[in-house]
Amino acid sequence: MSVDEKKGSAIETNGVNPVPLDERRGKPSGLFAVWFAWNVSILGISYGIYVFGLGLNVWQTIVAGTLGYAISCTMVGVLAVGGPRTGLPTLVQTRFAFGIQGNRIPAFFAYLSNMGWKITIITLASTTGANLFGKLWPGVFADSDGSSSTFTIVIWFVLVLAVTMTVSVLGHEFIMRIEVWVSWVTGVMTVAFLGFVLPEVHWSHLGDAPAGGPFVFIGGVVMAMTMVGLGFLNYGGDFARYLRPDTPARGVVAWTAIGLSLPVVLLLIVGALLVGSDPELGAAAAADPIGALTDLLPMWFFVPFSVVIVVSLVSAAITGIYSSGLALMAVGVPLRRSATTAFNAVVIALGAFYLLFISDSFLDTFQSFLSLIAVMMGTMGGIQLVDFVRQRRMGWNTDMALPAGYGGRGGRWTALVSLGVGTVVGLGLVTSADPNFAKLTGFLLTKAGRDGVFGASSLGVVIAMVIAAALYAVLTYALGLDPRPDYSRVSADARAKKPAAVER
Repeated sequence: MSVDEKKGSAIETNGVNPVPLDERRGKPSGLFAVWFAWNVSILGISYGIYVFGLGLNVWQTIVAGTLGYAISCTMVGVLAVGGPRTGLPTLVQTRFAFGIQGNRIPAFFAYLSNMGWKITIITLASTTGANLFGKLWPGVFADSDGSSSTFTIVIWFVLVLAVTMTVSVLGHEFIMRIEVWVSWVTGVMTVAFLGFVLPEVHWSHLGDAPAGGPFVFIGGVVMAMTMVGLGFLNYGGDFARYLRPDTPARGVVAWTAIGLSLPVVLLLIVGALLVGSDPELGAAAAADPIGALTDLLPMWFFVPFSVVIVVSLVSAAITGIYSSGLALMAVGVPLRRSATTAFNAVVIALGAFYLLFISDSFLDTFQSFLSLIAVMMGTMGGIQLVDFVRQRRMGWNTDMALPAGYGGRGGRWTALVSLGVGTVVGLGLVTSADPNFAKLTGFLLTKAGRDGVFGASSLGVVIAMVIAAALYAVLTYALGLDPRPDYSRVSADARAKKPAAVER
């Protein structure tokens, strides 16, 4: 418990500094609730519908999705090990690889990734709440066609955003506590939800969809990776950094990966079964992923379950906003975490306006966002995974997160070049169904590639990650371009005492 918390303050004061040893607490198993609560949402059923939509049959969808989740969530778990080893958030630990100034580039794009996810989640929470009010009191909160009025959506958006920001400011310990309760409530209600929707599965029709080829199957694996695991690479260690430095790595990896993947695997299976027996559900989910599924429920259960959906989405938004504040600080914005949270509210409001009132298709915008951001996050994550070998050899020395001359570096060109090459290649190999995003992508693909499975499945994301990681490994280990920590601005006496810590 931090000094401020001991004095009764509920607001966390740690930011991008290493968490002091006397504040380290907990067990790896505590990570399960955070990641489980983040992902136990019926949006996971829509993920299964999206993977099926690539051209797979039901059983291929289940296997491909499970493989994609397992691979990408394990990667998040491995990166999370850096949290207890250094006490640093992931986007500060990446300074080890990129240097304190060079790290601003991946940290900024990680911030955009985080904001994009939060815009999506908060928008869904707002439309779900508005849909609930529209069905309960249609004369007040719905338009003549039965859809939620703009006024109702705006009210719910303000409410959801206010709750999310308030809880996010309170910090790590409070979030860890409430996520346990959210996990239980959401988990129980989701099981009850399955009891209503599974009877809707027409088992005799599950074999109607033809099987996709090997290339399509690989595309399904990659799409699953971009929808869940790769989006969390940039903050895997944010919630593990309060664990003791000697916490076993296997526990951190396992509880992070299981918490992330278990709910989405189960929900993906349900989504595949539903859409495999009712293709029209896929089209409905593309326009309104939650509304299409809650329409299957009786009204007496629809009401409490809609409330739980909002709670689960807000829970996911809270943990994400917490990390996005750390991301802004890692970029170098001279604000405390509480101030960055307020700034994030403005960014989310603008993004939600686009998603609610400008975008023609939720699915197109959502998938386009995933592919664009996953390119940068995948390349960054691949480089960081390779750099873990170097960081471990150096004893997880947190001085490497300090400015040049105090143990760190201003920029490490080996990592930055690898990041640039991987990102350019990745953007050239992915496509976007959103016309505003499409201008940035697909320039390395032929028309057949853009219109085929290669472009639709975001295979370019994995190719970019592999290229960036391999290039960085060659430069760092094969060619030996691995400078030691720079202490040129620290005297021998001062270094013996301890260099200045990373600022909060």
